[in-house]
Amino acid sequence: MTSNDPILESDLNAYVDEQLAVGRRIEVEAYLSERPEVAAQIMKDLRVRDELRLALADHRTPGRLATREAARLLERSLSRRRVFTGLRRAATIALFVAAGWAAHAAFGPFGATEVIASTPPPAFVEEAVRAHRTTLVRDAMASQPETDGFDPAEIRSATAIVLPDLPEGWSVIDAQVYPSVYGPSVELELEPEKGERLSLFAVRPGSFAVQQVLLFHADNARAAYWQIGDVAYALVSESRKADDLAGTARDLLRTLY
Repeated sequence: MTSNDPILESDLNAYVDEQLAVGRRIEVEAYLSERPEVAAQIMKDLRVRDELRLALADHRTPGRLATREAARLLERSLSRRRVFTGLRRAATIALFVAAGWAAHAAFGPFGATEVIASTPPPAFVEEAVRAHRTTLVRDAMASQPETDGFDPAEIRSATAIVLPDLPEGWSVIDAQVYPSVYGPSVELELEPEKGERLSLFAVRPGSFAVQQVLLFHADNARAAYWQIGDVAYALVSESRKADDLAGTARDLLRTLY
């Protein structure tokens, strides 16, 4: 059941802070799906929020500049969007925590323990890794020719999946449409430079979300995944370092706006 209540600024704020009931969250996501400019701003706020969380979780270097900067970014975002008191308080606390770590470095430990948060990835990420490995198997088989006739307009027409623009100099070695539990998925085998292979996986997971780039490790493979509206993406590699892979994924994400 959904209501006819208009989506207010407070609803958007609560969406960013994960404080909405499921029904209202669905209504907000439907609202965002029709307003890409608002969805883009929400995604920026989600990114700043999660950068702060990441900075708080990784405090191996006391008083990390990244922590203080993330807190400042969040505080500016909260002031600009007038997000409710809880999140503004979180930004302020983060500044005190950063100062506390600096004091910890100067005066010694005070009993704090490390906290590491972990969230399982969406199911489509595991499908992306499987598609990547299937492509590697195809590469080694002479009876499975590659299909490098990449036509993004044709893919969009057949699957309703919009693919990001690829950086200049990248080559599409193989382009395949795979079945998935969500319907057709697209898997591109890419060659950013001679001898390197990346896989770009895209699928419509059946839900709307605005999700910034996150990382997932699976054995020897790494996946940087994100979602824009009703299409989810994963960039998979067995050679790139996590930070580099995430940075490349963010570059691809920006081309979707």
